[in-house]
Amino acid sequence: MERIERITDHLEADPYARWLGITLDSVDDGSVTVTMPVTVDHLNFLGGTHGGVLFSVADCAFSLAANANGEPAVAIDTHLAITTATTAGDTLTARAIEVHRGKTLATYRVEVTRADGRVCGHFTGTVFIKR
Repeated sequence: MERIERITDHLEADPYARWLGITLDSVDDGSVTVTMPVTVDHLNFLGGTHGGVLFSVADCAFSLAANANGEPAVAIDTHLAITTATTAGDTLTARAIEVHRGKTLATYRVEVTRADGRVCGHFTGTVFIKR
C-alpha cells in the first residue's frame, strides 16, 4: 500500500477526526497536512478556540505522519504551545514534519496556522514504533 493510501485510510477510519471536520490537505515524502474549520461548537467560554481543539488538529497530523510507513506508532510524549488566538470562522492547518525516525522512536514537529498564515500553535510529538 502506498503512503497516500495508508494515510487516507487512517483518516477515514478516525471517527473523532471526522466529527471535528478534519480533512487531508496534502501529503509528500516529508510531511502530512490536514485542515479543520473552526465552528462555534469548538469555542471555549471566552469565545476563543478551545485549546483541546488546537491540540486535536495537531495531534491528527502527527498521528497520520507517524503511521504513514505502515509500522504502528503510538504517542508517548506530546507538547503544544499556543501562540495566537483563533475563533469561529478560522480554518486551522496543521503540517506535520518528521524530525527523526529511529528503530523504536520517532519525533515530529507540527505547525498549526490560521488561514491568514499566522502561526497559532507549535506541537512536538514522539512516538514508540511497534515492530
